[in-house]
Amino acid sequence: MKRWPNQAENLLYLEYDIQQDKPGLLGAVTTLIGMLDLNILSVTGIGQTRRGLLLQVQSKTKVRALHEALIEVGAIRVTAFRPPTLSDRIALRHGKRLDMVETNPPTYRFVREELGVLVDFLGDTLVQGGNHVIGIRGMPRVGKTEAAIAACVYANKRWILLSSTIIRQTIRTDLLLDESENSIFLIDGITSTTRGSNEHWALLEKVLQMPTLKIIEHPDVFLRDGRFEVDFDFIIEIRHHEDDVIRIEDISMSFTAFDLS
Repeated sequence: MKRWPNQAENLLYLEYDIQQDKPGLLGAVTTLIGMLDLNILSVTGIGQTRRGLLLQVQSKTKVRALHEALIEVGAIRVTAFRPPTLSDRIALRHGKRLDMVETNPPTYRFVREELGVLVDFLGDTLVQGGNHVIGIRGMPRVGKTEAAIAACVYANKRWILLSSTIIRQTIRTDLLLDESENSIFLIDGITSTTRGSNEHWALLEKVLQMPTLKIIEHPDVFLRDGRFEVDFDFIIEIRHHEDDVIRIEDISMSFTAFDLS
């Protein structure tokens, strides 16, 4: 997969919604951009009626001229004109917008067939690093651990399973000397709450205080346990199908129920 252009480059994301689908509309827009000597790096259809373009720009004057010209074009409505965000990058790569719910914390929704989009989104988030806690919510065997590990690999980060059902007896009580460096810690909320010893919870307390990335599966169960208060930066939900309902009360708390989750 082609990596995103260097952040030092002057990048602009343009997105517009088609109001009148006229023949040659895309050609007219790209011609206007070319006449202003702005370099088009990527053009992608987003959904049924939107187009997204990644531009390389050098002149703020020409950028302003482009914006002023585009808002006068009646056949389109400009919906984004900004330095590209992570959401914009995903839209350009996959031709669709992330399904985000404006809750606290924000919640991003995916179905299992979108695991490739999820890995890109989560992987690019992990590349940025920082002290963040990310929750992954979903029913058994929907791909939670699979997606988290794939995103760590994508980000070229070492992943440490502190509790998990992908390896049946993963309940860690200590860390090796070098495991706190450049690592992403994965915690299964159900495994920890049902099988974790006092030593295991002492390790979780230590890790949660580290300035590093943490991913917690079944965040609702983890919080319901009540031992720790955790501020999640955002939540990811994975479903088999869009109309699936994630119901914690329907999830078996037995250890074997979550093998390969």
